Amino acid sequence: MSRPEAEIDVAVEDPRWAEAVPDLEAFAVRAVAAGLAIAPDSPNGPVEVSVLLTDDASVRDLNRTWRGKDKATNVLSFPAPAQPCHPGAPRPLGDVVLAYETLVRETGEQSKPLAHHLAHLLVHGTLHLLGQDHETGEAEAEAMEALEVAALRTLDIPDPYDG
Repeated sequence: MSRPEAEIDVAVEDPRWAEAVPDLEAFAVRAVAAGLAIAPDSPNGPVEVSVLLTDDASVRDLNRTWRGKDKATNVLSFPAPAQPCHPGAPRPLGDVVLAYETLVRETGEQSKPLAHHLAHLLVHGTLHLLGQDHETGEAEAEAMEALEVAALRTLDIPDPYDG
């Protein structure tokens, strides 16, 4: 698996994230890079992805503003609009935003380590930035899940859909 050159910026808005996952920024960078590398249309040339680790209230505001859904969700992806770039400069792919309380709740419900669920959702969000979709049909959902499982395998994280 070849990894595209990527600048992955991680912002931690809610300090509980740093307490929950050791070496958080490096962990998030590895998960996003795994998603970039596994995608069938892996980007050519340097790219930039921004990750925001925040809380339910912030994600709810974003979800309401941009998707018309007045509720928190685990992950939101905001693909960057196509735009010209300077030669050699990274092409912005977009933003991936995760909600702390929702992830913690889901890990309890699913009996999974928080780090595993975080990696899964970072890969999931990254694949959305690259045009993957799971809401257009069953075949697309299965294809996206297979990509997620393959990316997570490179991080030694078990199949999140098994069980």
